[in-house]
Amino acid sequence: MFQPVNAKPDLVAQEHEILAMWRERQTFARLRAQNAAGPRWSFLDGPITANNPMGVHHAWGRTYKDVFQRYHAMLGENQRWQNGFDCQGLWVEVNVERDLGFTSKRDIEAYGIAEFVSLCKQRVLTYAARQTEQSIRLGMWMDWNDPEELRRLRDMLADNPAQPATIHGVDGPVRDTAEMLVGRLGMPDVGGSYFTFSNENNDLIWGFLAECHRRGWIYKGHDTMPWCARCGTGLSEMEMNEGYAEREDPGLTVLFPIVERPGESLLVWTTTPWTLTSNVAAAVGGDLAYVRVRQGDRTFWLAKGTLRTALEGPFEVLEERPGAGLVGWHYEGPYDELPAVRSAFAAKDYRHRVVAWSEVGEDEGTGIVHVAPGCGAEDFQLGRELGLPVIAPLDESGIVVAGFGSLTGRDVRDVAEPIVEHLRHEGRFYRLEPYRHRYPHCWRCNTPLVFRLVDEWFISMGPVYDKPRSELTREEVDASLRYQIMDVVDQIRWIPGFGYERELDWLINMRDWMISKKRYWGLALPIYDCRACGRFDVVGGRDELRERAVGGWDVLEGHTPHRPYVDAVTIACASCGQPVSRIADVGNPWLDAGIVPFSTLHFREDPEYWARWYPADFITESFPGQFRNWFYSMLAMGTVLRRTCTPSSSRTHASPSGRPRRPRPARRRPLRSDRHSTAGSCRGRLPPPPRSTGVSPTSTPWRRPGRSPG
Repeated sequence: MFQPVNAKPDLVAQEHEILAMWRERQTFARLRAQNAAGPRWSFLDGPITANNPMGVHHAWGRTYKDVFQRYHAMLGENQRWQNGFDCQGLWVEVNVERDLGFTSKRDIEAYGIAEFVSLCKQRVLTYAARQTEQSIRLGMWMDWNDPEELRRLRDMLADNPAQPATIHGVDGPVRDTAEMLVGRLGMPDVGGSYFTFSNENNDLIWGFLAECHRRGWIYKGHDTMPWCARCGTGLSEMEMNEGYAEREDPGLTVLFPIVERPGESLLVWTTTPWTLTSNVAAAVGGDLAYVRVRQGDRTFWLAKGTLRTALEGPFEVLEERPGAGLVGWHYEGPYDELPAVRSAFAAKDYRHRVVAWSEVGEDEGTGIVHVAPGCGAEDFQLGRELGLPVIAPLDESGIVVAGFGSLTGRDVRDVAEPIVEHLRHEGRFYRLEPYRHRYPHCWRCNTPLVFRLVDEWFISMGPVYDKPRSELTREEVDASLRYQIMDVVDQIRWIPGFGYERELDWLINMRDWMISKKRYWGLALPIYDCRACGRFDVVGGRDELRERAVGGWDVLEGHTPHRPYVDAVTIACASCGQPVSRIADVGNPWLDAGIVPFSTLHFREDPEYWARWYPADFITESFPGQFRNWFYSMLAMGTVLRRTCTPSSSRTHASPSGRPRRPRPARRRPLRSDRHSTAGSCRGRLPPPPRSTGVSPTSTPWRRPGRSPG
């Protein structure tokens, strides 16, 4: 009756035998048919990036997904069984660049944007096929595409994207050009996995952005942002959090001579010497104690709490006063002779001065922070509050621009040594030591980031109110997207329960959502910014774009809505009537994943189907990144479009990598909510009584990311 058990089984052979048995018996198809009339259980798959073969961490997460789906199938519940692939963004671009041996964006433009975008699509299809095969080997049950058909589409794209092609659809053959079939993957007539580069996915994001614009939440911001010089693009706050790594920088201590007090200097510390070229102010803590010390023939000021760590050798304390007593002093900057500095100061009739800043502490450095609004996110915000000049030294490749003397034309990574030599020559140098710390890197190419003054596009998250959420008026909530999302967060059951606090903590602290990238492969942002009159508009979909087009539609027709073809379309400005081109930027890739509860559930083409399967009963992804990535983007888009939650339950699992946590910035304001709950759902189950507020015990305080100290 029983087969003999081998003491040394061939586990790989057994896997293949089971897979073959499932195929022969059509086990999965029979299960779906058996449960078709059962109660629905809606699972939404968080898309895996189709960029490389799967890793162990991918397999681990997929195991959880498969376990939950199988369990609910055993209960007789009907499911959709749709896998998802994340397709657009910098992660794909970087790998294609490496394959081609490219080193900068200029190489892409010389190669051709159309050809480069096609290679990005081909890479996605290659690894979607590979990951499908790997997932099948895991025993995961999903409505998979045939991997060979995905590879055939890839090869047809490479050969001639306009050639007619046929693929097997849900109800029979589906015919179109190779390029447009790729753009239809995951749609109802095609079936299989969803792909975030699909036409429908991109179209619905356009609609989401148009709705944000209608509410006045989209704006172009002039700000100092984290920037990857290799990739030539800014990074959003959610991307910033992914790329911190240990690195050694020069800890440089310098002197700024005080104008009103000859012979005395401010002692200032920085780990980013290149930013000294753009210094405009020196910040002190108004309530901290500062001392004047003599060391040899030099006299300088620094925070009392830093004396033992900042100074080398014996010293004598001559005077003590609070930081507020230093505010208003003027000093000589380290690079006052540079044309860029002289021009910026002359435009505002400005002189270097000491300012008070609540962010200054004594944990490291000298307790006096050099402020360069063109080189740091916090510096820029302080400069905006105080009306300080802004000096921006870098271009998009991290090269020092004109106006910076002998440093002009040099890579930012190569200017530390000449800056130190300049300071020595001018008598401004005090000390140089290695400083090891965690510093933000590009999460895809691992290049250390710089902070650069740029124009980017944002979705406003709205104000933060300094009072309990229960006391907010409806008008106040309607004016702040972050609080609207919090109301939706309340409706979700978070597993484990501290996920609730994590999500609220992210929402209360996050800045406005930067949605633009100066790249090539991704969502074409549908923003049309009129240079003639200054008005901008956001187009809500390809149908609207066709209706409003005054030129270039013939170039886009027959292509998916990607660069460079979509760039050719112009519309008439609604204000002045002038022809307007689309901005060249592509979108933040988390827009792609956030819209999938609408695009994959056929929100537009089959509203009844969408209403049946939305919201999802369950999602699961890795902790902690998805609280600020996929979960957040789904919550934001679901809130804007329907003011409802995307999942009823959200489960996370921790990363097995053992990677140390980076420090977290302190909360900007107290959360002070009396509505905290860890369970509940969009289906009417009552949440438990309110729990205590605050960050989960598993959290640690952290410092908001920005330019290195000093």
